Amino acid sequence: MPANQYVIALGSNRPHFRHGGPRGVIMAALDRLNDQDLKLRSVSSIIMTPPIGPSRRTFANAVALIETSMCPIELLSFLKRLERYFGRRTGRRWGARTLDLDIIFWSGGIYADKHLTIPHRSFRERTFVLAPMVQITAQWRDPVTGLTPRHLHARLKKPKPVDRRGKPD
Repeated sequence: MPANQYVIALGSNRPHFRHGGPRGVIMAALDRLNDQDLKLRSVSSIIMTPPIGPSRRTFANAVALIETSMCPIELLSFLKRLERYFGRRTGRRWGARTLDLDIIFWSGGIYADKHLTIPHRSFRERTFVLAPMVQITAQWRDPVTGLTPRHLHARLKKPKPVDRRGKPD
């Protein structure tokens, strides 16, 4: 079966008893992504970013390019098992987590079912995903917009015009 390539976003903002702080968790998760039916092709640097939502802990984030014969739903199942192995519990959205793994892109283009949407719905608004993607997948194109991660990141970082009209009282 021909190999599929996937861009996986990794995030952590809680320590793990075996792997240490968030940076150590990301490193250990990357080791697991280069296992069995998965081949780790490229990895971005790990960046530290402020949290989104109610969590107060800083996140370690990275992006990995992997190759596997798994279809998208099989890979999602594998990633969810890996999150649980690292102690992830379901809970409040955007809360602290030991490990968060998201499928961002797939070499097959667009995928959607009730459990998974590729490309990831929110990646275009997330600097902590786009900045690492620019490092390792700058040539890939978002199958929805046709833009590269570099273009999407530049748009996100571009200063927004100030609305000088004022707000009504």
